[in-house]
Amino acid sequence: MNSFANKTVLVTGGSSGIGLAAARAFVAEGARVLITGRDPAALEQARAQLGADVIAIQNDAGSLVAARELASAIEALRLRLDGVFLNAGIAKFAPFADITSELWDETFNINVKGPYFQIQALSPLLNEGAAIVLNGSINAHIGMPNSSVYAASKAALISLAKTLSAELLPRGVRVNVVSPGPVSTPIYGKLGFAAAELDSVAAQIQSQIPLGRFGKPEEIAALVLHLVAPESAFIVGTEIIADGGMSQL
Repeated sequence: MNSFANKTVLVTGGSSGIGLAAARAFVAEGARVLITGRDPAALEQARAQLGADVIAIQNDAGSLVAARELASAIEALRLRLDGVFLNAGIAKFAPFADITSELWDETFNINVKGPYFQIQALSPLLNEGAAIVLNGSINAHIGMPNSSVYAASKAALISLAKTLSAELLPRGVRVNVVSPGPVSTPIYGKLGFAAAELDSVAAQIQSQIPLGRFGKPEEIAALVLHLVAPESAFIVGTEIIADGGMSQL
């Protein structure tokens, strides 16, 4: 449909899962797309799937230095951004008694500090009317056991959508959050559960979803696309939940 023709969009964590689905959706709509990720092999595989025009940049989402390096790389390409989907993040679950300061720091560095300073570094490269979407989570709302650090990091992102929107609105830049419920992505293999436990955990989670299934990455990608599009220009500082009714019913 080319509704993003002549637009440039950055997707962090764009080599798999929701990020890859979002990048694919933007490409289909005619956008010039940049994706980031930490694994060079996964990045190249994603770029091959998305097409030769996609720009893949290796980048560590939790590093302040990397945030500045990414902005410099985009500037060196003489590109300005119309949309940013800050999707890169981690989810590590553990009982409260087992939480370490290392886990806390890793989670907040990647899920909060990274996006915050990435926005700061990219700010001069944002076109007027640009839209930023943060990837939140319903864990910020539901009090799921073993998710305390992850949930707190996502709650911080939801707050940032409001405060940063207020600061960036004079430039016409909007910040919103999409908060998915359980979605079928590779991140579920990285939650810290033993392989034998994973199927049981997934079944338990699925039983709590009124729709009776996990979400699809493409369903979240469609929502991200909408929040970046000009048609959503009246949506500012808002969180939109897509969780199959898990936190709502």
